[in-house]
Amino acid sequence: MNAPGSDEVILIRQLERSFPMGDTVIRALRGVDISIRRGEYVAIMGPSGSGKSTLMNIIGCLDRPDSGEYWLNGNLVSNLPDAKLAALRNREIGFVFQTFNLLARADALHNVELPLIYAGVSRRERIERAQLALEEVGLQERMRHRPAELSGGQRQRVAVARALVTRPSLLLADEPTGNLDSITAHDILDLFAGLHAAGNTIVMVTHDSNVAAQAHRTIRLLDGRIESDTVNRQEGSP
Repeated sequence: MNAPGSDEVILIRQLERSFPMGDTVIRALRGVDISIRRGEYVAIMGPSGSGKSTLMNIIGCLDRPDSGEYWLNGNLVSNLPDAKLAALRNREIGFVFQTFNLLARADALHNVELPLIYAGVSRRERIERAQLALEEVGLQERMRHRPAELSGGQRQRVAVARALVTRPSLLLADEPTGNLDSITAHDILDLFAGLHAAGNTIVMVTHDSNVAAQAHRTIRLLDGRIESDTVNRQEGSP
């Protein structure tokens, strides 16, 4: 078993995942191999039933493979017990969901500092880091606003700040523009481009080819296998 290179945030080898459905077994992933280097911006696409949601759940440490290896930032995730898996997920992965998942009664600052509360970070450091994260996404003037007082794009920016506040090795986004109008979606994609330019590793799951084109690399799944893995454009190109 060879460990990943120092520049590999994700290394997946021969990943298999199946689910029973009545008298049959659905093979969601069939020997998937993926390597994602530090600082890459990758989109994962595929039709319904292709295995992309299963792959996202495994990459996000929300599910386990039946067989194969998954390494995340040098950690062999596929062999970890549940408690260590949860700790690794909270430390290494920042999640951005389509539905924002913000606390309605909490202001933006408190929503962003929540992961640090669970991590046992002191109050002073939590607030400082949450403020910096909100500044990074351009919401320094909205820190004390609750979600109902923010636009859809601003709420998604709060969600992105919350994902960044733990300084994760991977930003994992599931249809991050799915609930936004086209103009707001463009603004959020510009934000992701800026985060990538700042050195963040981003994996984005999307069904929208126009959204995927904003990434520098697109992995397409079909019937549980990698159908294609293509470079959209070189790193640093517009």
